[in-house]
Amino acid sequence: MASDQAVTATRFFVKPLYMQVRDALIERIGKGEWKPGTMIPNEVDLAREFGVSSGTMRKALDLLEVERAVTRQQGRGTYVTDHSSDAHLLRFCRIGRVDEALAAGDSKTIDIIQAPASPEECHRLRLRPSDEVFRVRGVCLNGKLPFMVEEASLPAALFPGLSEKRGTPHRIAALAQEHGILLGKAEERISIGSASASAAEALRIASDTPVMRLDRIIRMLDGQPVEWRIAHCNLVGGYFYISEMT
Repeated sequence: MASDQAVTATRFFVKPLYMQVRDALIERIGKGEWKPGTMIPNEVDLAREFGVSSGTMRKALDLLEVERAVTRQQGRGTYVTDHSSDAHLLRFCRIGRVDEALAAGDSKTIDIIQAPASPEECHRLRLRPSDEVFRVRGVCLNGKLPFMVEEASLPAALFPGLSEKRGTPHRIAALAQEHGILLGKAEERISIGSASASAAEALRIASDTPVMRLDRIIRMLDGQPVEWRIAHCNLVGGYFYISEMT
């Protein structure tokens, strides 16, 4: 009976082969063996190296492309995605303007503070009470006019030295790439309310002005939260939320 239970447990917990290959490829990318923007070996060579079929390797690469870890270029090859490029900096930005273009604007970091994680930060980022976070406060501007203020919390252990980058725009995609972190999915909750005193001051609006509140969690590919952000967006000026349909 014990042997049967062991076989059953193994059957349920062993990953499919293509997922194991995907994990091995992700590890190489995360360790920087293949740099962002560089081409990785072709499917046939990778399949030969890993001792798997071309079909298995193709499924692993298909999954990496869905996860945006790699980018395939027809007739050229497969490249490690460069998340610091302009095309990918807007990945988690869903704010648009009347011309339907995403509007990241110019990002300015106001302050970065390292502190023990609050109970809410522990809950949202899956941290222990003894863990520390970086709290990053920034503002997005259209020209010189601020339209969104952001307050983000990030696990300090994942981003050593972040407090020394106060003059650097806070772009989570580029920041994660710099630290060898591969980002997965994001979840965002939207609500409408009045601006808080601090948000109103940063946005240069009256405290009773309606603003759009965005509560966002970004996760790594393994599901671990890597950033919790609260943003307040001034709707005046033709800004709105764009929902990406896939």
